[in-house]
Amino acid sequence: MIAGRNGLDISRHPGQDEYCGPRRHGRIAFSGKLMNISIILAHPNPGSFNHAIANTAAEALLKNRHNVVLHDLYQEQFPPLLSAAELQTNARLDPVIAGHCKEIAGADGIIIVHPNWWGMPPAILKGWIDRVLRMEIAYRFVANDKGEGVPVGLLKAKAAIVFNTANTPEDREREVFGDPLESLWKKCVFDLCGVRNVHRRTFSVVITSTPAQRAAWLQEVQTIVARCFPPKK
Repeated sequence: MIAGRNGLDISRHPGQDEYCGPRRHGRIAFSGKLMNISIILAHPNPGSFNHAIANTAAEALLKNRHNVVLHDLYQEQFPPLLSAAELQTNARLDPVIAGHCKEIAGADGIIIVHPNWWGMPPAILKGWIDRVLRMEIAYRFVANDKGEGVPVGLLKAKAAIVFNTANTPEDREREVFGDPLESLWKKCVFDLCGVRNVHRRTFSVVITSTPAQRAAWLQEVQTIVARCFPPKK
């Protein structure tokens, strides 16, 4: 069992498909001293392997004494629908959205965890992109540009990691479908928002994986997170 610095239990059984510790309620912040890292998790099943990935990533960050905030979008019931009024740059934002915007603008690193559904993220995560990575928070256009040009990224994050799960073999995903999530996250989202250092890892095939395989994948999560967000020397 491993406890966060605020005393919350984030224990798990790494060889199992389900996350077995108590579920979090709302936004959970862990205090440390170094980088501010935001973890955005999108999976409706609290027993999913995605939850195990997110909590393993949080543990690795805590070990390196970083500040971590983990958002379970489904648990928090994040409101994904973008209104017409919110399209305006100076729109008055819902406090929940304003809080997400402030947090992501100040993040030194970002970790996204979600399943591959139809070559896309779950709709709730697409709504998070639409509402949180907004103009003047994540990007802006240069003077006299009406929106037809190339935007300038504003996010200060030094690196981002995207962890995906899938039930399609890697070769088929790439050769038949073209791995659309690769372009989405690296080019369409993070590069546009100014984050150039992006690492993406897909774990598949989850549905037929063994406990030993899942345990090895979670060990890989720890390694990737520690490499991208090492402790300050």
